[in-house]
Formats: sequence, structure tokens, C-alpha cells
Amino acid sequence: MKYLSICSISFINLISISMSCFLLSLYFLLNNMIYFIEWEVVSLNSLSVVMTFLFDWMSLLFMSFVLMISSMVIYYSKEYMSSDININRFIMLVLMFVLSMMLLIISPNLISILLGWDGLGLVSYCLVIYFQNIKSYSAGMLTALSNRIGDVALLLAIAWMLNYGSWNFVFYLEVMQNEFFMKMIGSLVVLAAMTKSAQIPFSSWLPAAMAAPTPVSALVHSSTLVTAGVYLLIRFNILLSNSFMGQFLLLFSGLTMFMAGLGANFEFDLKKIIALSTLSQLGLMMSILSMGFYKLAMFHLLTHALFKALLFMCAGSIIHNMNNSQDIRLMGGLSIHMPITSACFNVSNLALCGMPFLAGFYSKDMILEIVMLSNINLFSFFLYFFSTGLTVCYSFRLVYYSMTGDLNCGSLNMLSDEGWVMLRGMLGLLMMSIIGGSVLNWLIFPIPYMICLPIMMKLLTMFVCILGGVMGYLISFVKLYFLNKSLIFYNITNFLGSMWFMPFLSTYGIIFYPLNYGQIVVKSFDQGWSEYFGGQHLYQKLVNYSQMLFLMHNNSLKVYLLLFVFWVTILFNLVLLF
Repeated sequence: MKYLSICSISFINLISISMSCFLLSLYFLLNNMIYFIEWEVVSLNSLSVVMTFLFDWMSLLFMSFVLMISSMVIYYSKEYMSSDININRFIMLVLMFVLSMMLLIISPNLISILLGWDGLGLVSYCLVIYFQNIKSYSAGMLTALSNRIGDVALLLAIAWMLNYGSWNFVFYLEVMQNEFFMKMIGSLVVLAAMTKSAQIPFSSWLPAAMAAPTPVSALVHSSTLVTAGVYLLIRFNILLSNSFMGQFLLLFSGLTMFMAGLGANFEFDLKKIIALSTLSQLGLMMSILSMGFYKLAMFHLLTHALFKALLFMCAGSIIHNMNNSQDIRLMGGLSIHMPITSACFNVSNLALCGMPFLAGFYSKDMILEIVMLSNINLFSFFLYFFSTGLTVCYSFRLVYYSMTGDLNCGSLNMLSDEGWVMLRGMLGLLMMSIIGGSVLNWLIFPIPYMICLPIMMKLLTMFVCILGGVMGYLISFVKLYFLNKSLIFYNITNFLGSMWFMPFLSTYGIIFYPLNYGQIVVKSFDQGWSEYFGGQHLYQKLVNYSQMLFLMHNNSLKVYLLLFVFWVTILFNLVLLF
């Protein structure tokens, strides 16, 4: 009898639950329904512990997408992680991650959100350090500690909510939105979302987390974990409109988008380029959300999850075939050696750029047109459109480096497109990356938006994309790369290519002064004066006295006997006194 592997069982279960959630979300969406379910866990005298769940089209649709992507990723891992003896442990960690995500999605309650949120953080740490080496440990520590800030912010938000009747924030958002307490809770939730979704100044952990296995990057660091912050803010979106927090978030998310787009153009690590592109898209979601368009943010979140998971899976397949090399300078001519993978890679890349009628086009184009229609300042407008151009630029650069030309690694290679298990997982997502955008567009916006703009503004997005593509072609030339490395441009490229020095600032920048101060304290107090007046001083005195006595006893029997007489007379006098 042939037993099913844990991958197959997980895949079948997850895909079936995903389909059920999708059909339910359609039903809820068409009938405009929301189910608010209360489950009484414990009832003891007057104490009742109640767990609440919120089912509406948004939570069900997001759940169905998360489950669908995770099922594909688990199926893909069957081959990708086949040489790993601990594959069962890996799948269990992924399933724990999915469970935490489910809890986060359906919770209208800050306590249960914290449970899911912390579960995500913990499992994410375990997955980042899965390949046990020093780089993974450093990345895992950076990830965990950056996210701890957000966890503490959520705990503080829970403490501020003690002023209300319960922790179900859904009840209070609209009524209390102008109160000081609610503003405090809102700002803490924004801080939590900024850490989880890696906005400036917490951006450095996302590229570092690429130390995790590629299936984890496809699930965790593209479509689910990093979008948890955006999802939480979609739930709290009432607090962002027409408030200082919204303006603050718009600035920082716009800068994140810009910074990640610039950084990706100077990066040579395949997975880090895709991680920076995720960061750029997260900035886009956050910035449109901060302007009050929560449905658009949700739309882009879902379409982005599809093509970004596919992009990571294609990258994983390429890395797998390149004998675990991630450097794009060693790639080239992959479209000849790996045609199906290259096709998937290009489709997902074009969807990311906003190629018409692919998944990313519908959400991205609508976001940019709404931005043009909104009352927004020139700086934010520039950030939106320049970042869009940069997205196309680094995508085309990546394609030119990896797909065209000749293979730059060893002449003896094992490149093949025969990994059918991985390909099936990728082809499942390929279909969604092509049709997902239009389907979601028809579902989420039942009435078509009429965005009336002058012809030049309508075509601005297309011009920016074409210009970005041309720039991507130009900067894929090796000559230009060497010019960048020259002394004239070295400082500029070093600054732009290292995410504006954020990885250094968030590690050495924070830790230098406390460690320096600690060293001074240890040197001056612990191993300085306290040693001098404490243990060492006492020890030294006792050594000196014993040496002196030793000399006296050693040198003369007369002195020794005389001392003995002294001691006896003193003792005799003491006895007489008492």
C-alpha cells in the first residue's frame, strides 16, 4: 500500500478549504453579509471567556488566497526540499504559520490578533533560521527583534483599550474615532503595521529574511506575513482618513517604495531583488491605504500575493538548477535551458510591472489613476510615479541579466526544466497571475469606476513604464556597472544600493552606543573600582598578611615561640577578665 506524503495530504486539505472559503466569500460579497460569531470558551460563575470571529468577504477572500498559495508552496516544496531529511518538520512549521495567519485574519479582537501576530513572528523566526548557519541566525535575530517592536505596540494598544468595554475594536472604531484614546490606539496599531510590513525605518529585516528556504520566501515574505500589517490597517482604516497618522503613513510608505525601487536596481542577489520589489509594493499598498482607499489596497494585496509567490517559486527553481547560486551575474540564457520556468518568470515579472490585462495591471493602474484624481502634494505624486518607473526598471534589468545572452557560470551545468512537481505548483499560480486581476476587479468593484482624466495623464502611467523599461535595458550593460563602481559614483551607488544604509543603522547604529557604554561600565565599575574595593582588594590584603606571617614563622624559632607566649598571655588575661 502506498502512503501519501505529508506534502500531498497538506496540499489536498489546504486547496479544498481554500475553494470553500472562495465560494463562501462570493456568497457573502453578493449578498453583502457579515457574520460575527462568538464562541464561549469558558463560563465560570460570572466569568465568561468569549472568542470572537469576524467573517466577511474580505477575511474569507484573503483566507482563500493564503490557503491556495500555501497549498501550492507545500506541493512545490515536495521536490524543492526533497533532499532535506527534516522535510516533515518544515511542512509542520509552514502549517503552523498558516494557522497563525488564519487566526489573525478572522479576529475582530485585539487579544486574538496578538495571538496570531506573535505566532507569525515566532514561526517566521523558526523558518528564517531553518538552514542553520551564522547568516541565517543574524537574519532571524534581526527579523525577530524588529517585529518585537510591533508586538509591544500591540500590547500597549491592548492596555489603552482597557478604557472601553471590551477588546473588540470593531465596535468602537467609528463611534470613538475622534477620542484621544482611540487616536493613541490607532497610532500604536500603525507602528505595529509598519514593523510587520517593513516600512521605513524597519525595512532592513525583509531582505535579510531571504536567508530562509525559497518556498518560505514565496509564502511568508511575499504574500502573507508582510501583508499582515496592511490587513490590520485595512481593518483600522477609519482612523487613517483625514488624520495626521494617515499623512505620516503616506510619507513613510512613499519613501519606502522609492528606497526599495532604487535599491533593487543595484542588487545582484536574485532573491534580494524580489524581496526589495515586495517592499516597494508594500509601500504602494500602505500609501494608497493611508489616503483612505482601503478596497484598492485590499485589491492590490491579493493580486500582488499571486504574482509575487509565483516570482519567488520561479526564482527558487532557477536557484535549484543553478546549484544553489543566487548571483544574477552568473545567469544568462536561461530562456533556452529552462523555457517553462522562464515563461512563468516573465509572466509574473510583467504582472509586477503592470502589463495590461495581467493581474498587477488592474490594481496598479487603478491606484495610480486614483492618485492623479486625488488632492495630493507634488512630492507624494513624484514618489508614486517614479517608484512605478523603478519597478519596471529593475524587472527589465533582471530579465536582461538572467534570460538573455550566454550562461556565465561553468560550462558543465545541470540546467533542465524537468522538475515536474515544482512546475505543476508554478503553473497553478501562473493561471491565477493571468486571470486573477480581472476576476477580482469584477468581484470587489461591482460598479465600474469612471476615472475621467486628460489624455496625457491617462497615458502618464504607460510613459513612465516604457521609460523604466528602457532604463532597465541600459543599466543591464556591464560597462555601466563598472562605471558605477568607479570612484566618482562609488559613494552614491553605495548609499542607494544599501537601502540608504538602513541595515547598518538598524544594527550597528542602534547597538554601538549601548555596547560602548556597557564596556565603560564593565571596565570602570565591575572590573574596576568594585573589584579594587571588593574581592580583589580583600584577597590581596590576606595574601600580604599570610606572606608576612609565613616569613616570621619560617625564619626564627625564637620569634615563633615568643609569639606563642604572647598569644597564651593574652588568652589568659581574657579568661581572667570574663
